Amino acid sequence: MKDERTRKVVVIGGGTGLPVLLRGLKYLPIDITAIVTVADDGGSSGRLRNELAMPAPGDIRNVLAALSDVEPLVEDLFQHRFASGNELTGHSLGNLILAAMTSITGDFVHAIQEMSKVLNVRGKVLPAANRSVVLHAEMEDGTIVSGESHIPLSGKPIKRVFLSPNDIEPLSETIRAIRNADMVVIGPGSLYTSILPNLLVPKIGEEVCKAKAKKVYVCNVMTQAGETMNYSASDHIKALYDHMPCPFIDFIIVNDAEIPEEIQKKYEAEQAQPVLYDAKGLKELGVTVIHDHIVDYNDGVIRHDTKKVSSLIFSLLNSNV
Repeated sequence: MKDERTRKVVVIGGGTGLPVLLRGLKYLPIDITAIVTVADDGGSSGRLRNELAMPAPGDIRNVLAALSDVEPLVEDLFQHRFASGNELTGHSLGNLILAAMTSITGDFVHAIQEMSKVLNVRGKVLPAANRSVVLHAEMEDGTIVSGESHIPLSGKPIKRVFLSPNDIEPLSETIRAIRNADMVVIGPGSLYTSILPNLLVPKIGEEVCKAKAKKVYVCNVMTQAGETMNYSASDHIKALYDHMPCPFIDFIIVNDAEIPEEIQKKYEAEQAQPVLYDAKGLKELGVTVIHDHIVDYNDGVIRHDTKKVSSLIFSLLNSNV
């Protein structure tokens, strides 16, 4: 008998990469749960988190916008960033609304749930933790850098990242979503500052390891200065494994297309290079490789092709491999 139930997909990440992927996934007949980092401490998020003692709202805001089903003007309003106005300068209206809703409801998670209704969000959005967390990095030379926004600026190779405080608890809904998932998708996004802060929350990493779901890593297309300089695709997976209690990736989706030179030149100032697709290194790690041309160059900016990646994920979800 054919299984007609809606497949459950958990997507873990943050930054700019996760919303790009979700904008494609939300149109598929799947049940989406997005688990989003709250380790951001820069810009508007950092100011609100420090002044109001709330979890950082920025990554959550971007995910809510990506999964929303409202008029474009409403989404633009939610994402609007003030360019002037003294204390308002730099703040995103969506961050302020989430801060206000947290104050009204008394709880950040409840605020997200209420905003999800207002924005007609397709799926569920959960913070990795319902409290402020601080991301730290131990560099290869032994120095410690604290704060998500400071880590990429150190200019030193990262040995490991870790969170404080030590008693962070994930939401029970998060654990339940991972346990019930048919697929867990990791990334794309900044490896050390957007992806790992989720997996380092006690119990989340353990549950991902134990989950029976297919586990897919969507590899970044470009390296990132201060985080993944000169990293190959297999280096990204090794870094994940170094922070987790088990080797947990079943599949990796990686770009195999050449990045045009004129596009690469635009990224030279950022010291970003195409991530090397090293088939041999990936095979040695025991992951199944799904490679394709998964890049979009709209407006001269390199992004994952959300429709292509979503299609690959959906095919994998429904396959018997």
